[in-house]
Amino acid sequence: MKPMSAKTQPLAEVFGHLITDHTDKATRYRSRRLCPFNNKVPNCTKDKAKNPLGVCSIYHEDRPVITCPIRFREDWIITDDAASFFFEEGTTWSSLTEVRLNDSYGKSAGNIDVVLVAYDANGKVYDFGALEIQAVYISGNVRDPFEYYMKDPASRSTMDWSNEPNYPRPDYLSSSRKRLVPQLLFKGGILHGWGKRIAVALNKEFFDTLPDLKRVAKSKADIAWLIYDLELVKEKSTGVERYSLKKVDEVFTEFESALFSITTPSPGRIEDFLKLLQEKLDDQLETPPVNKTIENPF
Repeated sequence: MKPMSAKTQPLAEVFGHLITDHTDKATRYRSRRLCPFNNKVPNCTKDKAKNPLGVCSIYHEDRPVITCPIRFREDWIITDDAASFFFEEGTTWSSLTEVRLNDSYGKSAGNIDVVLVAYDANGKVYDFGALEIQAVYISGNVRDPFEYYMKDPASRSTMDWSNEPNYPRPDYLSSSRKRLVPQLLFKGGILHGWGKRIAVALNKEFFDTLPDLKRVAKSKADIAWLIYDLELVKEKSTGVERYSLKKVDEVFTEFESALFSITTPSPGRIEDFLKLLQEKLDDQLETPPVNKTIENPF
């Protein structure tokens, strides 16, 4: 029997609201497929523009984990936090989203999620910093419970999905290897070569799975790791509960040491690998080869 606090379904936020929120506002956001977190258009465009996967966060071990990068744009607090790392206090700055970054051969190294630009009284840019947003990949199938819920949100907000196949969970290893590491290697390498600072916004649960990073003073740092969590709050005017983005920590590192720590694997025991090799060799030796003969055609 599950404890009372255990979540029996994976959906934390759908189109920006708890799935148990049945206010007029939440119902409107679900019916219109709207995004409340400053997407490039009013609607959610995750996965498919015409049939978006409107899951902002999922539950894992009773905690919400952000799975959509747009979710980090709530009230644009991530840009305020990044600006405090990039620029001196009093700097006039603005933010630009999805800025293409090319290497020396003119080949694209990808888009920078958010570029913060500092400009003077004449509007001329004189400095900038890059903000990368790292949501978490999902293993398993999150679209099935999402679509099941969306067919009848009023009666399915307390659904039990725990016995369904491919129950969705955060895949932190893939998130770091397939997303974070390439970002630091390619885009981060160019930016570091230019002597520009980088901020990385990510979920606390994701950051906790990374190797220990050597910390340095903010003044000496190349990267600021901006660590956020979703805090359950109750709106005073309506009494409705919702999740609110909150920065819970910030870690400052140098570029090379952070990249080395994240890209260096932790080796297992060589004895275990030798054992595996022995088992495979034994299987091979014990299985006689299949000899095929060709009948004499003459």
